[in-house]
Amino acid sequence: MPDLEQRNNPYNVTQASRIYFLPNLMTAGNLFCGFAAVIKCIQARLLTDAGEYASLHAGQSWMTLYTQAVWLILAAVIFDSLDGRLARLGGRTSLFGAEFDSLADVISFGFAPTLMVFFLILAPREEYQWFRELGWLIAFVYLLCAAVRLARFNVITNPLLHRATADSSKDFVGLPVPAAAGTVVSLVLFLLNLTANDKSLQKWTLTLPLLLVLISFLMVSTIRYPSFKQVDWQFKTRVRTFVLVFIAAALIWRLQEIAFLFLFLGYIGYGLFAHYQRGVRHAQMRALRRKLVKMKQGTSE
Repeated sequence: MPDLEQRNNPYNVTQASRIYFLPNLMTAGNLFCGFAAVIKCIQARLLTDAGEYASLHAGQSWMTLYTQAVWLILAAVIFDSLDGRLARLGGRTSLFGAEFDSLADVISFGFAPTLMVFFLILAPREEYQWFRELGWLIAFVYLLCAAVRLARFNVITNPLLHRATADSSKDFVGLPVPAAAGTVVSLVLFLLNLTANDKSLQKWTLTLPLLLVLISFLMVSTIRYPSFKQVDWQFKTRVRTFVLVFIAAALIWRLQEIAFLFLFLGYIGYGLFAHYQRGVRHAQMRALRRKLVKMKQGTSE
């Protein structure tokens, strides 16, 4: 029994540093995708600077490299969603896995999207030169908020943290970093698609900085977002529902440049709407309590 208790204790040195292969392999995949996305962004920026590097990579365009970086970050989102779920399904969670996951997320969902936006929009060579003064600051604020969000997540999910019953919700506190990165890169994908269709990208350049500021605030806010950790993916469903889900997935893949953007923006909007609804309900409850207090005071007189 003492040995069993030690092995079940998350703060046992052996248990805390245990490396489980499959979940951490997913985290490593997440980190690799983030690293590869950073490389693609650097290559794309070098390609726009022309010169010797452009002659060596004449078969590629800067738009192709940025698009590849977007898909690598979206692949990192998938890897990130798999590592935790595999760990929970197999009972293979550990403190090492949590810390490793956060470090990978800083690269894949913090640094890589920041570098992409900075190179693509916030640091233009000719137009909108005033972005040069604010671009690095806006990009750093996003990266800082992503790191703070991940650090706060590790703290509030600490196994030894005493939680009140009201705080036992499985929802995320603040916008999850993968969702933040997904929103940024899906908008980049949408803008790249506009450029490919010979439409002006310049008029959309203000969108990404404003979006980065909004997302930075949402990551460190106390707005709750659904985590989907309690969803049972083995639930039974009707054939009609299964077909509809399959059709929806096919449409998302077919209209990927627009669909991914609306999915991530919808997730952000849902959290904001639910937060507003909770605020309204709390205000109504406070007003009702004040009314009841006044009624009691009136009857006692």
